[in-house]
Amino acid sequence: MTITIYGGPQTRASMPRWYLEEKGIPYELVELSLGSGQNMQPDFLAINPFGKLPAMRDDSVLDADGKPVTLFESGAILLHLAEHHGGEATSAHERSMISQWTHFANSTLAFAIFVPDQKTKVLPRLLKQLNIKLSENFLVGHAWGAADCAVTAYLAYIKLFFPNEDLSSYPRINSLIEETNQRPAYRKVMGMS
Repeated sequence: MTITIYGGPQTRASMPRWYLEEKGIPYELVELSLGSGQNMQPDFLAINPFGKLPAMRDDSVLDADGKPVTLFESGAILLHLAEHHGGEATSAHERSMISQWTHFANSTLAFAIFVPDQKTKVLPRLLKQLNIKLSENFLVGHAWGAADCAVTAYLAYIKLFFPNEDLSSYPRINSLIEETNQRPAYRKVMGMS
């Protein structure tokens, strides 16, 4: 079995890589330079015709033509990894919940963090609810998983991209970001160790 992650610096490849590292799932990393256009070369465009990172090839799961499955979009990759390699998404409900949270992270939460008018209008409401939800336990099931990976990665981005952002009104989020920054797998993927 070979899982290949195609990524590069400052791409969302860090999310599926963090998941793989946390779960101890072996993978190969192929780093592509966006600046030099490696992502627009024919060999990569055969994997992701849009030329965006991340992308994944999984030799252990075959498509309808009997070829290794290829995926793009970090949320889709996380869901695939959870279902086929992480021991998650074992029921329709669990799969739906992981899908919900990864979509939330990659669209609603990302939009609220990085779009200036949304950051002031929407982000505080999202953080308030997330602070409550994350104080209860894991987002899906009884262990850290793909949903937690997606949401926590974006929460950690707040302090990464906006280090002066005051999150004191959200103590669980604040402590979760600090805990995340100390996790060996996260540090490895983010180049912090």
